[in-house]
Amino acid sequence: MADHILGALRRANRAVALILGVALILTVAFILTDVALRGLGLGSLGGSDELSGYVMAAVASWGLAFALLERAHVRIDVMRLKLRDTGRAAMDILAMIVTNGVVLLIAFQCWPVLQKTIERGSRANTPLETPLWIPQGIWFAGWLWFALSATIITLVALSYLLAGRRDALDATIGIGSEVEP
Repeated sequence: MADHILGALRRANRAVALILGVALILTVAFILTDVALRGLGLGSLGGSDELSGYVMAAVASWGLAFALLERAHVRIDVMRLKLRDTGRAAMDILAMIVTNGVVLLIAFQCWPVLQKTIERGSRANTPLETPLWIPQGIWFAGWLWFALSATIITLVALSYLLAGRRDALDATIGIGSEVEP
């Protein structure tokens, strides 16, 4: 069951990563077009700096879950490398629980930002006058997705630990390119 849940989460996050990649490519194309038009003296499309900031916030919040699943987050594991399998598993679980707690706290704290924006009807102080609930809603949804993904990964990792599936545990939350001592 845990394998199926993790597989579904992995597929969903790969789809999200693909969408984020397309969004980045479109943003780069928009910026390049804007810069080229300015360079040719044809004016500007306008808003490329604002829109690129919104895209970067969305890519960052949504992309964190993919990075977590791919074990791409930076970890400093000086102590972990000196431990045996049981100690490594304990350090991995501890790291995942702490990561999950921090992500849940951040996601929880993101809501008041979006809530105030919605209540005030805030708009960007730019020529586009973007209703800020749109980019902040996407940003908030990304943090919620990261929190959900981190929670699922933590629960799956705990189930692997309880089932004695150390290889599956290591493949899920261990270090991807670990050098054995």
